[in-house]
Amino acid sequence: MMKGSLQFIGNATTLIRYNGFTLLTDPNFLHRGQRAYLGYGLSSRRLKDPAIDVSDLPPVDAVVLSHLHGDHWDRVTEKGLDKDTQIVTTRQAARTLRHRGFGRSTGLEVWEQHELNGPQGSVTITALPARHAPGPAEALLPPVIGTMLEFRGPEGLVELRLHISGDTLLDRRLEAIPRRFPEVDLALVHLGGTRLLGTLLVTMDGEQGATWVDLINPHTVVPVHFDDYGVFSSPLDDFRHHIEQVGLADRVVYLERGETRELAPHHLVRH
Repeated sequence: MMKGSLQFIGNATTLIRYNGFTLLTDPNFLHRGQRAYLGYGLSSRRLKDPAIDVSDLPPVDAVVLSHLHGDHWDRVTEKGLDKDTQIVTTRQAARTLRHRGFGRSTGLEVWEQHELNGPQGSVTITALPARHAPGPAEALLPPVIGTMLEFRGPEGLVELRLHISGDTLLDRRLEAIPRRFPEVDLALVHLGGTRLLGTLLVTMDGEQGATWVDLINPHTVVPVHFDDYGVFSSPLDDFRHHIEQVGLADRVVYLERGETRELAPHHLVRH
């Protein structure tokens, strides 16, 4: 029974539709050649166009924003999104966005939840631990969260549990996620091996991504955030290699930009 879909738009931007809800993740609608600004004078040029423009979006119930960084929330998004859009993000990002006119921005600390209700059920968004940089460098980057989306039907039972890693490195604090959520239907893993200043690794490369899949143990995983910007150092083939090495290649669904896969209760349909 098909009840929804996942569309990959580019970078970490996806459209998730399920049980009447439409959620947009990490909206990045810069075009090829435009620069994403990453703070401290750093920027990166976008290498590929998003599959659709912000003006092509359907009405969205909420934006799930892992953190406020130029390749996850940009000036095109800020200009094109309705200011009344519900945004669920970090506490810091929510404060900033409210000052910019997005008054329905809700900030979550790790393990806090926000619930959306609709005629066909509800979705609970739980903020999860993430670490965007090693050691003291973490303080130089915006706070980041992963998220768990739990879609419930009218009877209140969880039909689909979808995890978004957010921009994170492997870290001991992530080990709490599978303890809290031992059953994950679908996970979106942010890869790319992003390197700032050419050296500082701030997102998982292919090897870390494969280890993360082994840790979170989702039924299905979709890689995102891997080739849109020049700061990415780990191509998707790096992840393919390592996920094969750990014996989990059969879990992975690779989506092209613009491609959609249908979502059914408790799994992603493979074509």
